[in-house]
Amino acid sequence: MKVLVIGNGGREHALVWKLRQSKRVDQVYCAPGNGGICATAECVPAELRSLDSLLEAAHRIQPDLTVVGPEGPLALGIVDEFQRRGLRIFGPTAAAAKLESSKSFAKEFMYRQRIPTARYATCNSMDEARKNMDQFRAPIVVKADGLAAGKGVVIAKSREQALATASEMLSGKMLGEAGARVVLEEFLEGDELSFLVLSDGERVTPLVAAQDHKRVGDGDTGPNTGGMGAYSIPALVDDKMRDWLVNHVARPVVAGMREEGAEYRGILYCGLIMTARGPMVLEFNARFGDPETQPMVMRLNSDLLGAFIASSEGRVSDGDFRWSNDAAVTVVLASGGYPGAYETGKQIFGLEEADAMENVVVFHAGTTRRDGAYYTAGGRVLGVTARGADLPTAIERVYSACAKIRFDGMHYRKDIGARALKK
Repeated sequence: MKVLVIGNGGREHALVWKLRQSKRVDQVYCAPGNGGICATAECVPAELRSLDSLLEAAHRIQPDLTVVGPEGPLALGIVDEFQRRGLRIFGPTAAAAKLESSKSFAKEFMYRQRIPTARYATCNSMDEARKNMDQFRAPIVVKADGLAAGKGVVIAKSREQALATASEMLSGKMLGEAGARVVLEEFLEGDELSFLVLSDGERVTPLVAAQDHKRVGDGDTGPNTGGMGAYSIPALVDDKMRDWLVNHVARPVVAGMREEGAEYRGILYCGLIMTARGPMVLEFNARFGDPETQPMVMRLNSDLLGAFIASSEGRVSDGDFRWSNDAAVTVVLASGGYPGAYETGKQIFGLEEADAMENVVVFHAGTTRRDGAYYTAGGRVLGVTARGADLPTAIERVYSACAKIRFDGMHYRKDIGARALKK
């Protein structure tokens, strides 16, 4: 089979890496890919914000299956367009992807379907923001309604900061169209959890859980990013909690979307916070997480292709995944200044040494390759990922690999997985 992966980040590199291991896959393509992906798959030029460009790439390749990595093309309706042309594709339609592309839609849907989530208020103007602010005590969570590449959430320490943030978002200065509407939310305390399921529109099967690290600095300090690292271990979710999440979150979402005329097929990412009141949904994503995908695929012992085909054909079952009991950890190496302004074009050294380590894979997120060398081309540059028999082993291994890599301005968190070690 020929498989086309849409995207150019670390998540897509991880998907390409895993799909290449399938005995049923003859060729993997990626549109547009990055420096590291192009070393393992055939990269084809494409513009992720243009459905015409992505369709043109697919018509040239004629893939047997297309897998969509990022949220942008899903929100634009790539699944709808491919299905209209008889092309098999893995992912939700634009209507189903509104669970991610509109925070206000997702909150309203959760309230309709009685899915546990924080109190909220949707604001289309500063007058509405001021009026609704009295419902909340500081800290207050301010979210851009639209897609903001993981940077549309601010935890304001005071009402004044929350109003200032809302004003910046609504003005378009902060996030453009993504902030044309804002959602205010009560702040919830607890450990965050990424819980993903595969859906065929009716049935769901859970994947292993992971924990992302959103803040840029050690100890969860500094601004939010797209994700500075993640880990996945069996102890994150026990069988009882997994079944509760399936029955009280995942299945109600899929059933509710079906009832409302937007059948959900693909990956449903449930971003949760484990509060004293029980698990609460922070957000939904309509695709795999980044960087959670990287440690998750390192623990996957079964064929990813078969699971994708099952979802697209409406026959998901509990046997679609087999997982290792090992731990896996990903540490993101970022450009200097990220998540703010940063420079690109810095040469990367030490990749071969890190990749040669046992049970280590370096996934490329923002790189280019020219004249046999790799250079930085994004804020999140690499996702160094290691697998070990237990979490301490995986952590030691991943940081040993990180120490072999260098580029000007490189920074990364030194405490990925530390919360689990303390427990």
